Amino acid sequence: MVISDLRVSVEGKEIVRGFNLEVKGGEVHAIMGPNGTGKSTLASALMGHPKYEVTGGKVTLDGQDLLEMSVDERARAGIFLAMQYPAEVPGVSNANFIRTALNSRRGEGDEVPVLKFHRSLQAKMKQLNIDPQFIDRYLNEGFSGGEKKRNEILQMAMLEPRISILDEIDSGLDIDALRIVAENANSLRSSERGFLIITHYQRLLQYIKPDFVHVMMQGRIVKSGGYELAEALEAQGYDWLKDELGIEDESALAEV
Repeated sequence: MVISDLRVSVEGKEIVRGFNLEVKGGEVHAIMGPNGTGKSTLASALMGHPKYEVTGGKVTLDGQDLLEMSVDERARAGIFLAMQYPAEVPGVSNANFIRTALNSRRGEGDEVPVLKFHRSLQAKMKQLNIDPQFIDRYLNEGFSGGEKKRNEILQMAMLEPRISILDEIDSGLDIDALRIVAENANSLRSSERGFLIITHYQRLLQYIKPDFVHVMMQGRIVKSGGYELAEALEAQGYDWLKDELGIEDESALAEV
């Protein structure tokens, strides 16, 4: 996936301001930054949420124009978003939800047989050490924060996307739940799948080691590096970047 000079507005206010990034298969990119810098806006815009208006730039996946696709077309093309706050859907079981999503990707006439689907689902749940009772529970209803996030990883495992966007998947998790969710995500790393991980904190990246770390402020990337950059942010916070970049007012970062 190649993102070039992407600009996104919400209710007329520009939030993402000239964002550039390339994510290849097998790579794990982490986007870090303080609140209000446009990280979640970026994720939602890439998935095609109608609230977020793309006003400029280009996004391609395997040479295809992602921005010209509807949400379902983006999903079929291989984009997956694990949301920060997964919605509860009473009356719809996990199994039915995942099978519907999988069949939507496969297309009419190529639906996965019920028995084959359940065998695959059970195998993935065993691989991810997920309670078999998840199959019949209503989607996210009554789930703990950790269960919701593990369920997102299960969906990702079944759908096998090309690009997985994890939007603050560590949000609201205690240490044990964070470790389990991260281990599940790590088990799905492959040379065919690129990851874009959005987080505030270095602690998630202790478990899912990224190949690249990018700092996003005022709607764009202002600094990139390896895992050592995440460690520096954990130790010093984000303010040290202002001094390094010679900026007194953070609002000027978008012009650096």
